[in-house]
Amino acid sequence: MTTSDDTTTTTTEYAPEQPARMRWAQHAPEVYKAMVRLDTAAKQGLDPKLVELVRLRTSQINHCAFCLDMHTKDALAAGESVQRIVQLPAWEESRHFYTEKELAAIELTEAVTVLTDGFVPDEVYERAAKHFEEAELAQLIATITVINAWNRFGVTTRAVPGDFG
Repeated sequence: MTTSDDTTTTTTEYAPEQPARMRWAQHAPEVYKAMVRLDTAAKQGLDPKLVELVRLRTSQINHCAFCLDMHTKDALAAGESVQRIVQLPAWEESRHFYTEKELAAIELTEAVTVLTDGFVPDEVYERAAKHFEEAELAQLIATITVINAWNRFGVTTRAVPGDFG
């Protein structure tokens, strides 16, 4: 395409968007409302930036594009830095970007999300328990569990990223 000042502009053609399989919330509105209430209850008393790190890491592991889009925006709105968001998939090599408490939460997030061995290792749980009061740890576990459920809805129904705010 040529513009009036004789410079050339190229248009990038992206791959077509995959359509959503269904909008499950429309077909199961009571389940959706219960999930929203559970999500709100789960994060009570937790640092909003920590909640978003947990949600992002879980969504990365589960390949939930919709939730990655949503929680990246939410993390930025909560004051999270782009650098920490970008480094999150490589947190083990980028430990210096996170506090020990955040690292314990991220490690617990991975253990709860990927139950391939059928359990959360004692050392992972104990490390988290050192950094979180028992009630706070219960809320963290609830937050991890709830985002895993959201991811499963999103991935299964192919929720379209970018449809969130």
